Order: sequence, then C-alpha cells, then structure tokens
Amino acid sequence: MTNRPLIVLFILCIWFVISFVSNILGPMMPIIIRDFHLSLSMAGFLPFSFFLAYGIVSIPAGILVEKAGPKTMLSVAFLFNLAGALALGTLPVYGIVIVSLFIIGMGMAMLQVIINPLMRTAGGEEHFAFYSVMGQLVFGLASFISPQAFSALMQAADTGAATGVMATLIGLAPAGLPWVGFYFAFACIFAIVLVLTRLMTIPPIELTSDERAGTLAVYKGLLGERQVVLFFLGIIAYVGTESSLANWMSQFLETYHGLSPTTDGANAVGSFWGLMSVGCLTGLLLLKLIDSKLVLRLFAVLAIGSVACALFGDADLSLYAFPASGFFLSVMFSIIFSLALNSVPHHHGAFSGILCSGILGGAVMPLLIGTLGDFVGLRAAMTLIFVLLGFILSISFWANPLVRNRTFRTSQHELV
Repeated sequence: MTNRPLIVLFILCIWFVISFVSNILGPMMPIIIRDFHLSLSMAGFLPFSFFLAYGIVSIPAGILVEKAGPKTMLSVAFLFNLAGALALGTLPVYGIVIVSLFIIGMGMAMLQVIINPLMRTAGGEEHFAFYSVMGQLVFGLASFISPQAFSALMQAADTGAATGVMATLIGLAPAGLPWVGFYFAFACIFAIVLVLTRLMTIPPIELTSDERAGTLAVYKGLLGERQVVLFFLGIIAYVGTESSLANWMSQFLETYHGLSPTTDGANAVGSFWGLMSVGCLTGLLLLKLIDSKLVLRLFAVLAIGSVACALFGDADLSLYAFPASGFFLSVMFSIIFSLALNSVPHHHGAFSGILCSGILGGAVMPLLIGTLGDFVGLRAAMTLIFVLLGFILSISFWANPLVRNRTFRTSQHELV
C-alpha cells in the first residue's frame, strides 16, 4: 500500500473534524438557550438528538461497512454531515437545529465505526496502538480548540471587530446568530473531505473477530447475559457523565456564578477536554503500573470529589473543578470497554457494537438533567451525575475479567 502515510494522516484529520464539530455544542448551549428562548428541557434535546443517532446507527453501520466497504461508507457519512450542516446553516430555527444535529450525529457515528479498523489496516497492526493514542490526542486537541474558536467568534461579533475568516462566517450567519456561521464552515469542510475521499485509494478492510458484526441471534444471546447488560449500562453511565458535564457546565457557571459563557464558560469546556487528553496519557502510564480495576476505582472516586467541588464550591473552585473532572473521566471509557471485552470469551465484534450503542447515554442524561432542571434547578438536577459515577465505581468491584491488563510487575513475574 503506497499511500499508507497519506491515509493515516487523512484519518487523523477526520478525528480532528469529528471532535471539533461534536464538542462545540457544549459551549454553545447557553447562547442557543438565550437566542431561541429555550427552557432547560428544550435545550436538553440538542445533545439528545445528536447522541441518539449514535445509539441507533452504530450497529447497522458496522454491518454496512462489511457489505459496502469503507470508501462508500465514508462518502455516505460525509454526505450526512454535509446535509445536516447545510440545513442548520440555512434555516437555524429550533426544530431544524434538532433534526440537523441528529443527521450530523448519524454521520459521526458512521465515521467512528469506520475509521478504527481502517486505521489498523492502513497503519499496520503493529502500529495500531500507537496510532490509536495519536488519534485520541488529536481528538483532544480539537476538543480544546473548538471552544476557543467559538469564544473568539462570539467576541468578534460582540465587538464588531471581526476580520478575515471570522468576518466571513459572521457575514454568512443571520443577524444576531453569529454562531450559525460555524455550520457553513463545517459544510465546506465536509464537502472537501467528501471530494478527497472519492479521489483517494481507500484500502478494503479485513475485519478482525473483534470488529465483525454478529447475527441477530448473537446479539440476542449476548443481551441475555447479565454482565453484558451491566457493562452496556457502564458505557451509558460514562458517556452520560461526560456529555452532561460538557454540555451543562457553561450554563451552570452562568446561572450560579454569573460567568460569561463566551469566555469563562467556553474556556472551562475547552480545559475539560484538554485535561481529558492529559489524563489519557497519565492513564497509559498507570495501567502499566497497577491493575485497571484499581485505576478505575481511583479515578472514579476523584471524579466524584471533583464534581462535588464543581457543583457546591464557589465560583473560583467551580471554574477549576469542572475541567479537573475531565482529567479523572479520561481513562474510564477505555477501561470499561476493555474490562467488558475481556470478560466475555466470544463474539467480541457484536459485543463491541452493543457497547458502542451505549453512547446513547450521551443523549438520555443531558435531556434528563435539563428536564429535571426546569423543576428543581440545574444544580440539583446535575447531582444525578453522582449516581452515574457511583455505578462506574461499582464496576471496579464486581468486574471479573478473564484476562487482566499486563503491568510492569506482571511482566517481571513472567521473566522469573
């Protein structure tokens, strides 16, 4: 494969785009609430519509990748993204925004199903772990940059001092809705990557047993196993926690501490994702030193403490504790996922599809918090996050994997 480095670079760029587009919604939430005069429950439908697509599309997308191939499915995914971005940009009203985010979410779900096995094929199995970590770092970098870009656009619109690209985006957006300009930019990006996808030679994917989708009977059999359901709930709990914090922290900081969503709130969301990337690197080291269940237990306890400080501390403490929670959440998804797969000896591809459908938690929990927030206040509603983190903590006690993560200590024992 002569264009292997080019494909790896292309996949890393896709990771950047996925993260930038997906994670700009969090800092936008208070502004969308203000511009559309939304209740908290109505605002909760924004992340709900986006993440609902993940829960619906993940398993079917895995089946279609096997039948249609990666190039066709990448093209379909980018077409969904392009259509959703154009719809939101050209008709930014609440109902269309909800539908548009769902369409964009469908495209994003397809992309995430495709690019992991494609990275293994293009980069080589021996380099897959390295490129996977690199992909996570690129994802984290984009997650950090997107709130900063949002903040810069909103400040430029408020001061009337926009130039260059910012002025163009604001000029394309309807009066009073400068953030809509981002979706015209996203549409251009999706159109470009769609053309590049059609021009590039994308290799066929030889799916491993961990990547292949199963039959309906396999899925039914897995869902009849108690530990499969519990790990599925664990993924729901994790993604629900991550999405709830990312999407509601800026609104919380504005509501309870009077902090600006376009500066302080956006910076908090960006730092949340940035510290999550730092936490991933720290987690990689810890997983070489101690058992993954202990790492999960430690980080879950620290996450509970950090969220408590964020919700009940003063403005300064809250402003630091919300981003710090991203550091402690960083290792949870990968550890829960690996514990799950290492606890079941068969049908890992189908099991992976079930676990990926747990991203549905990112749809349900922000909506539930928003709905409750209209009745009991956002702070009280966000205490639901403690229930989710408590369940994640419980996994570190009841999980019983058939294979444990290899540490430096276990490697040394093998040499004796």
